[in-house]
Amino acid sequence: MEDRASVLIVGGYGVFGGRLARLLLARGDLRVLVAGRSLDAARAFCAQHGGEPLQLDRDDDPAAVFARERPFVVVDAAGLFQSYDSGDPYRLARAALLAGAHYLDLADDGAFAAGIVALDAQARSAQRVAISGASSVPAISSAAVTALAAGLQRIEKIETLILPGNRAPRGLSVMQAILAQVGRPLKLWRGDATSVVDGWSGLRRDGLQLPDGTRVPARWSSWIGSPDLLLLPRHFNARSVTFRAGLELPLLHLGLWLLSWLPRLRLLRSLAPWARALRWIAQQLESFGSDRGGMRVDVLGRESGTGRGVRRTWTLIAESGEGPYVPAIPAFCLIGRLSSGTLAVGARPCVAELSIDEIEQATSRLPIRCGRDESAWYTLYERALGAEFTRLPPQVQDGHDVFDVRRFRGEARVTGGAGVLAWLIGRVMRFPPAIERTPVLVRMERCGASERWTRQFGRYRFESVLSAAAGDPLGQVRERFGALVFRLKVPVDETGLQMPMLGATALGVPLPRWIVPVSQTREYVDGQGRFCFDVDISLPMVGRVVRYEGWLLPESAHGTC
Repeated sequence: MEDRASVLIVGGYGVFGGRLARLLLARGDLRVLVAGRSLDAARAFCAQHGGEPLQLDRDDDPAAVFARERPFVVVDAAGLFQSYDSGDPYRLARAALLAGAHYLDLADDGAFAAGIVALDAQARSAQRVAISGASSVPAISSAAVTALAAGLQRIEKIETLILPGNRAPRGLSVMQAILAQVGRPLKLWRGDATSVVDGWSGLRRDGLQLPDGTRVPARWSSWIGSPDLLLLPRHFNARSVTFRAGLELPLLHLGLWLLSWLPRLRLLRSLAPWARALRWIAQQLESFGSDRGGMRVDVLGRESGTGRGVRRTWTLIAESGEGPYVPAIPAFCLIGRLSSGTLAVGARPCVAELSIDEIEQATSRLPIRCGRDESAWYTLYERALGAEFTRLPPQVQDGHDVFDVRRFRGEARVTGGAGVLAWLIGRVMRFPPAIERTPVLVRMERCGASERWTRQFGRYRFESVLSAAAGDPLGQVRERFGALVFRLKVPVDETGLQMPMLGATALGVPLPRWIVPVSQTREYVDGQGRFCFDVDISLPMVGRVVRYEGWLLPESAHGTC
């Protein structure tokens, strides 16, 4: 690269673009062009931090500016990437490549980042690089996953969590991007299949902690969209990929959750038009909360060789309000790689382009600390059965190998009970009616220390929650159907397991033995190597209520068995 090569940053005086400009200016060997729609804002930034101001509206043709300034790299840090011109959302990238420049952006939209591959032929022809998503996600998250996944049989779950401090600056484009998703359908990848939830739903308390004890106290978090949801499942062959974010002040986070019901109930199409008003409200509360925030990447899976379940975590905590530097770090690292000529030409999303060591090295001069941790991870039946779990046939073990979500499909036969009372009880419990052959879908979802099982026989569906209570001895589980909780013994051997009933409660009150159901349940493997179930439930003085028996196979990533 020539001395004093130029880096042109569109949105160079914004929250993230400004941090990138300051990082590059600190190198001292680059000409940094701080570009944007407002020349006055660019001049004010440069007067304080350095660089050269430049007026460039992304909606205008940048060819003349690029021809005059001859940038080595063009960086789009402006956003809002979700609302780019649908006719040619990559117009700026095309113009940069045509002018002989490399192109990077900080896109937070998965479809935009994935679509950059449309420029691959042009980038290769020009011997240039066009990389989209050079930001916290997917650039940093995928770097962390690459490191954490080493030595795993398969990644069962990837979860990224971002918790900014309340005093961190809020860019308008970031606010608009988030609000456009709040209360709107959001696609997650769970259990090798697409799962749809509402944006900003799934309330949960989450915190961050480094191995040395440095921590961000627990805050509310919710599901929200990110490029990870689209890009990481295929790249890492992950069974589940989720993304969460949280606001430090409960008033803001829960207030936004309440507002999410407006789009959910179709009273509003989107909260995005409220961005300026909600940003103003948030700014009035900046003096509350802290300037500490961070992110966490969790990878769950089983170790190759041992089969031991593990949860591996990479955590970053930013102090002193310096969290907005984090999204700028990947672009800073990539520009360093371009300077040394160590990036392969072509156009692609920023997935596993950088190592986590590069990220940590780039943050070392800032009040930002990183760390990794690992802990054992047990599925529900591993905890309930202990060492006995390994005696089960592999197919039965796999049928209970739930790190996040598993889906199984198969076929069953249902036998109903005799008499009106048995029929009525079956309807109350939502058991399927008698049928000789019916398709079956079983979805198992990890919910904290429990599992929610949703069984669908044709158009009939019923749910239960399984758990292993802390005070129960090994070899027992509990299954809850609404207010009824059943305690089950789980004897195992090399052929499978059984689940006889030990007792039951209703609203916490023990039921007398004469009304406790009798369960003759077993799980085994048939001659075709399939996981099989046989559940026969009866009541004293009533007789059989329902019996359902059949087979299941894991649902593949394509939604078939």
